Amino acid sequence: MTHLPVIHNLKATNLDMAENNIRVIAAQDFYGIPNLDTLDLSQNELDDESFNQSSLTNLIFLKKLNLDGNQLTRIPVLPPSLEVLKINNNKLSTLTPHCFKGLMNLLSLELEQNTLHEASVSPLAFRPLERLLDLQLNSNHFRTIPLGLPPFLQELEMKGNLIEEVTEEALRGCVHLRVLDLSHNWLHEQSISTGAWTHLKSLEALDLSYNQFTFVPMNLPRHLRKLTLQHNNISHVPAFTFRHLRPGLQSLQLSHNLLSNEGIDRVSFVGTYRSLGELLLNNNRLRDVPRCVRQFKNLQVLRLDNNQIRMVRQWGVCHPRNSGSTLATVHLENNLLEVERIPPNAFSCLVDAQGLVLYPQQEHSYDQ
Repeated sequence: MTHLPVIHNLKATNLDMAENNIRVIAAQDFYGIPNLDTLDLSQNELDDESFNQSSLTNLIFLKKLNLDGNQLTRIPVLPPSLEVLKINNNKLSTLTPHCFKGLMNLLSLELEQNTLHEASVSPLAFRPLERLLDLQLNSNHFRTIPLGLPPFLQELEMKGNLIEEVTEEALRGCVHLRVLDLSHNWLHEQSISTGAWTHLKSLEALDLSYNQFTFVPMNLPRHLRKLTLQHNNISHVPAFTFRHLRPGLQSLQLSHNLLSNEGIDRVSFVGTYRSLGELLLNNNRLRDVPRCVRQFKNLQVLRLDNNQIRMVRQWGVCHPRNSGSTLATVHLENNLLEVERIPPNAFSCLVDAQGLVLYPQQEHSYDQ
């Protein structure tokens, strides 16, 4: 199908024309269905010439528009009623100062898998988007976060780009940002400016996995609750990195790094001992259960699997005075443990014995 069919149904609110060969969109195509709320035109053959100025503007009740998987190089003229706009997997290379003109009601914008980069995005491009809460720029060509982000933005996803630095200026106005995903980029600790997170007064979740960090970054946002740093090159957790966080981290994910016992000391996790519920240290180079583990008061999930741990001390996991333990899951499989030699009360604080995973273990290699 290369054109929209003639439809006359004043009660119709949803039109799905995905996965066709539609090449042209004309205003008269919607005369019989003026009350559309949702329109899916994804996976067609639409390009910049497929739309004229009034093709979609007569749909005054349209809230959700999907244009994924087409051939667009610019944003078409759209009705101001839109709340959700998806233009993923197109050929967008620039965002001009007027490309979102009139879209003051837009709440969610997805522009993934295009060829956008910071120099091609005008600092004024997002200015009309006064109510935007969710912006997805994954899998583009950004080397840094673009300027002029919407003032009320709550979620920003930029994974799978080429980001090498985070500047203070880019995030200066993002006081409402709650979730920031910068995973699968080229960031390291020197590439984040000292004040980069200063203005993020509301940030709760920060994903920096699949980057180039060698230690846990400092000056983290004060209200952070979840920090994801999996698949980096982290060998060290600096002292007092989390001490300033209030009310404190709930989840810390450090799986698939280069952490050894020398990289963690008793003050590495100061500031998290009462708040942390999930600690993931699996797939590292630990030879022993870190001594700080038993200090956590509200830990529920502890993963230490796929390390080089050879023994579990009597009070290595459970503190003898922690009578109100919440620990429900402990993973220690794929280490070098002789399970039968673990002290019988080593895991006495577990609230559920079924939450303990000890098998299988690696073959011992005593010449390591």
